[in-house]
Amino acid sequence: MAPAVIYNISPMGVAMTCFAAFGGFLYGYDTGNISGVNGAMPFWLTLFGDFHPENPPDQRFVLASGNDSLITSILSAGTFCGALGAFPVGDRLGRRWGIIAYLLLFCIGVALQTGGKSLTPFVLGRVFAGLGVGGTSCLVPMYQSECAPKSIRGAIVAAYQLMITVGLLVAACIVYGTRDIASAACYQIPIGLQFIWAAILGVGLLFLPESPRWLLAQGHNERAQRALSRILSAPVDSAQVHEEYAEIAANLHHERALGPASKSKNILGPESARPYSTDVFSGYLECFRSGPGKNALRTWTGIGLQALQQLTGINFIFYYGTTFFQNAGITNPFLITVATNVVNVGMTVPGMWAVDRAGRRPLLLIGAAGMCISQFIVAAVGDAVATTNLAGQHVLIAFVCIFIAFFASTWGPLAWVVTSEIYPNSIRARCMSMSTASNWLLNFAIGYSTPYLVNKAPGSAGLQSNVFWIWGACCVLCFIFTYFCIPETKGLSLEQVDILYRNSSIVNSNAFRKRILDENMHDEDKEAYLAAKSESGKIEHVEKRDLGP
Repeated sequence: MAPAVIYNISPMGVAMTCFAAFGGFLYGYDTGNISGVNGAMPFWLTLFGDFHPENPPDQRFVLASGNDSLITSILSAGTFCGALGAFPVGDRLGRRWGIIAYLLLFCIGVALQTGGKSLTPFVLGRVFAGLGVGGTSCLVPMYQSECAPKSIRGAIVAAYQLMITVGLLVAACIVYGTRDIASAACYQIPIGLQFIWAAILGVGLLFLPESPRWLLAQGHNERAQRALSRILSAPVDSAQVHEEYAEIAANLHHERALGPASKSKNILGPESARPYSTDVFSGYLECFRSGPGKNALRTWTGIGLQALQQLTGINFIFYYGTTFFQNAGITNPFLITVATNVVNVGMTVPGMWAVDRAGRRPLLLIGAAGMCISQFIVAAVGDAVATTNLAGQHVLIAFVCIFIAFFASTWGPLAWVVTSEIYPNSIRARCMSMSTASNWLLNFAIGYSTPYLVNKAPGSAGLQSNVFWIWGACCVLCFIFTYFCIPETKGLSLEQVDILYRNSSIVNSNAFRKRILDENMHDEDKEAYLAAKSESGKIEHVEKRDLGP
């Protein structure tokens, strides 16, 4: 094998893929927004809560546990459906226009929530917003991974998680500022601002290139080279563009030659424009086949990883953190919620720095162990110490923040990084939609069940801080799952990840990864690889004249 050719990282490519990460801001902002609005704003409670005249004057409007669960978790039901729909939308419209289509659904949901003054339109708005967030949460990391330079792909996709944390923090600050407004503006302002966030992302996407891997898979070879040229900030006839184009083309040819999803034998011929599968069922079945490419292992790995990210219990803090700290006897729960969001943002940055240096597996293992220990301490302290014990409150807050720090620097960003890079090109959209849907399904289950698990109301379990024993046990599963199921993919192109899966076990993946990089391995189908290079040379002069998007 020839030694790897080293190219400079394109600042434009980094900027474009990092901008797409703003899609994570929508998810984070909505999560943080509903945590503060739902049940913690006095005026909001007069509209959506039940009146209890027997309670003290400042507690006479109370949100029932059922409505609390519904308002919080119904977004996740919408996101589950939105994520599953991301495959047909993203494969038919493309990654960019698929994201824009979901942003329109998100705006419909924001309008219903902002204008609704009863439970029905508010909940319906949460469903539409969920469809939008679910679709973008699948397509944005996919778009980033398909466009990002391989040497910093982990950091760029991790920027999606960073924007989630920034959204959580911004929402917490805005809700903190509007919580005491004695009118509907107390919740309409933080919710209505989401129109601005959606507009920023939607307008910006109009100026970004489409994913070259999607374009090439659809047979748009010339547009794929133009997109690569923009992403790499290199001329269309440059060696850098030729190398990238050829590697993607060869990999697609190899996948189609092996799999039943397409009968294409020439990636550059008319057959290449055909969809991977004309049968939806057989297309999904391909995701669970145990062939040389280990599709089944890769699909279940992504589904399991995203589900376990939710089972760490992180969204318990961000959905119900204000209420939890209030019940624990902490005097200013709003302010503590803001503090936890600051930790979340601050500790995501070291994770972005480390992901392409330390690697995926070590960070996930360290994160699982750290979260487990922190959560067991929170559970033990919360159970043993009275709510009036000031020192106990400080310990509780400290270890909740330590738990968030471990999550933010490891499992938070890395779940998106790993799932965006482990799938073959031919089934990436399907697998990403299923893995993201599993994240939202568990998000829904946790959001709906938590009030019943934590609250002391009749019909609820009243676990309070004891719920952290459950999250800690799930983190033990996270550690085991990572060791046996997550390969090391640091520094590999998406096409080289296929080579890794075909030729290595999970536990020994790091050693084979180093060999791939040392020998600059590419797909064994050299004929297709050379044909792709030849074709890129044939169309380069056409590219220079045709400057369309």
